[in-house]
Amino acid sequence: MIPRLRHLAAAALSGALLLLPALAGTPSAAATTGSALAPDPTYSVDMARTEAQMEAVARYWQPEKLKLAENYTPATPGSRPKPTGTTTASSQSLGLARRPVPDARTVPPAPPAAGGAARTFGKVYFLISGKEYWCSASAVAAKNRSVVATAGHCAYDLKNLRPADNWIFVPNPGTGGTTPDGIYIGATLNIHDVWSGEGDYDYDYAFITVHSGFRWETKDGKPTRVPVGKLQDNVGGQGLTILRGVGNQAVAFGYPSGAQPDGTRPFDGRTLATCDGRTTKTRSPSFNLEHGVQLPGCNFSHGASGGPWLLEFDAGKKLGWLNGVNSLTWNRDAKGTYDAVSSSYFNSGTMIVYQHAANAS
Repeated sequence: MIPRLRHLAAAALSGALLLLPALAGTPSAAATTGSALAPDPTYSVDMARTEAQMEAVARYWQPEKLKLAENYTPATPGSRPKPTGTTTASSQSLGLARRPVPDARTVPPAPPAAGGAARTFGKVYFLISGKEYWCSASAVAAKNRSVVATAGHCAYDLKNLRPADNWIFVPNPGTGGTTPDGIYIGATLNIHDVWSGEGDYDYDYAFITVHSGFRWETKDGKPTRVPVGKLQDNVGGQGLTILRGVGNQAVAFGYPSGAQPDGTRPFDGRTLATCDGRTTKTRSPSFNLEHGVQLPGCNFSHGASGGPWLLEFDAGKKLGWLNGVNSLTWNRDAKGTYDAVSSSYFNSGTMIVYQHAANAS
């Protein structure tokens, strides 16, 4: 899921990582004025909205299928669409809609309704072109208590310009396909319009509104769906913060599984992995990444895509402030292991995309 950037040598990076205005940490007047209007960058599309669609997704992910989930392929970013010289259909769907630039730069984290430590980290499973994939993800605090954050390439098929099929979120996944905190079917996908049409890695994030969850229980010898309620009530939700610039102490989470450049596999994809450090700026013209944020010293591999970056993480409460998601992995020194991971920069557009997901029914 996270492509290799082996060709970037350390010497070349030192001259290429330019300080861009978007990363300066000083918002423009429009970013702080509630009355200001900005083009709404959100592309929202249904995933499974009707009862019949939900039933079809649930039937696909029955217990026997979930038992095989650890063997599925960690998702890799799809090929970007070729430029056509015209606006894509997905971009046109937004027209000239304008939306107030949000005053708020933060959404506070929320503990589970029953108290205790949060259990927001998990995996998303989905199909692209009929093949099963998985990524990392996390629950995010929201008005509707039903939002999941992940990478854009973990929810949207760039090749065919459509949402991934049969998309589900499983927080705190257990071994053998067990789902102790339930299964949550994606209802509506919310991504940045530039990602949906161009696959620009400055916008590789997604906020998905999910239905209330369920778990499988055997009744009369058959798997039966048992409701478990809303996602945030069960596991809590991470906060969200934007326009934080770089130089922040962050902790990244994910379920890496793929091989390192030298072929070794230090991660098994079953155990939640973490890395931490201070963020820096980065860019990669080959991925249209101009305003990226990098976390050095992180050797995550395929499978970690979509996992959260948290600021001010409280290890006891398991809560912090979402300020990025794993998007690209880097091998800056061209040696045997990956040595950094990067995220899109979270700005006012990110908050607008999130608000679509948080306010959806």
